[in-house]
Amino acid sequence: MPAYGARWWAPRHGAVLTVTGRASGQPISIPVAVTPFRDREYLVSMLGPSVNWVRSVRAAAGLATLRRHGRDETVRLHEVEAARRAEILRRYVAVAPGARPHIGLGPRDALASFDRVAGDHPVFRITR
Repeated sequence: MPAYGARWWAPRHGAVLTVTGRASGQPISIPVAVTPFRDREYLVSMLGPSVNWVRSVRAAAGLATLRRHGRDETVRLHEVEAARRAEILRRYVAVAPGARPHIGLGPRDALASFDRVAGDHPVFRITR
């Protein structure tokens, strides 16, 4: 099986997020899809707010490392409030089709449908 971030997974938008585990204190890494939207970039938790990486990002005050195209960069992740997530979520399912079954929507679905699930899927704006 290829390593995280290999070209088999979302090559254009794929990255590996590394954050310090909130319980273990050890680095944890997970493949993510970086979602461009309105000249900014975002990460979305397709599996909801209780996954380890989301809880660890919150515990680390958003400090993380993002590996893209073989380069690591230190980033800060800022959580987007649920009321502002719908358009970002719609863009996310367009760039990460594997997330559609988890979100339950596709990129052509109405924005109101994304509003209804926005509270279930944390979104983080990436800053450097």
